[in-house]
Amino acid sequence: MAKQRRQKKKALKVTLVRGLAGKPEKHIQAVKSLGLRKPGQSRILEDNPMVRGNVRKAHYLIKVEEIGDEAT
Repeated sequence: MAKQRRQKKKALKVTLVRGLAGKPEKHIQAVKSLGLRKPGQSRILEDNPMVRGNVRKAHYLIKVEEIGDEAT
């Protein structure tokens, strides 16, 4: 029998570094969909295309750090 390899899931630590006041509504929605509300708040999220798209849309409002494996 062949051994199954465990794949490490990649994760992203996303931190809101700027406030949302006066920003375009689509950017605010992207940040809220990441689960961020207040400046300084962080979340660890699974690295997938939906998260990457929201990060790309509001890149100037958040800080992103890649984590080797998911630590949720």
